[in-house]
Amino acid sequence: MSVTAESERSSDGAEPELRLVLCALDEPLAAAWHEVAEGRDGVEVHRGSVLDMPVDAVVSPANSYGWMRGGINAVYARAFPDVEQHVRSAVLAYHGGELPVGEALLVPTGAPAPPWLFSSPTMREPGERLPADTVHPYLCARAVLRLWAGGALENGVLVRDFVRSIAMPGLGTGVGGAAPELCARQVAAAWDEVFAHVEHR
Repeated sequence: MSVTAESERSSDGAEPELRLVLCALDEPLAAAWHEVAEGRDGVEVHRGSVLDMPVDAVVSPANSYGWMRGGINAVYARAFPDVEQHVRSAVLAYHGGELPVGEALLVPTGAPAPPWLFSSPTMREPGERLPADTVHPYLCARAVLRLWAGGALENGVLVRDFVRSIAMPGLGTGVGGAAPELCARQVAAAWDEVFAHVEHR
C-alpha cells in the first residue's frame, strides 16, 4: 500500500501533537536546524541518525527513479531490505516510473519501527549535484509536509491519523551538496507554508 500527494485532500481544524524531528549527524547541519526550529511548535532537533528516533515515519530525500544506493538512502535500504522495491513499485504505479521533484509518496518500510517512509526527490538523477541556488530542498520538504498534512489512503483514512511524527535528515545536503543553511531555511519555509493554519497543542 502506498500513498501519493495526488490522494491529498484539504482539511480544516487543529491537529495536536504533530512532531517533525530534524536530524543531523554533523554540527553545521545541527546548528542550522536549531536556528529554524526555534519558535516553531512541533519542530525539534536531534543530533544523530534518523533511525535513532521513535517516530512513525522517516523521510527519504530521493532521486526521481526511487533508487536507494547512496547517502541516507543506502542506510534505509540496509535497515529496511524491502523498502527500495516498495518505493520503485509505487513510482512506477503512480508516476509511470519517474517521480518528479516536488512530489512525494508514502510506503511501508516492512519494519515495525518506523513503519512508514516518505520518498520525495531532491534530484532527478542519482548522484546529481545541486546548484548553489537550488530550491529542491524546499520542494522536497513541501511535498512531504503536504502529504502528511492532507494526504489520505484510498479508504479515506488521513495520513496524519496514523503518522504523528516524522524524522527528517538533511535534504540534498549529502550527495546533492546543498548548504546546510540553505536546506534549513527552505524546510522552515515549507513548514510555515503547509502548517501555518495548524495549531499545535
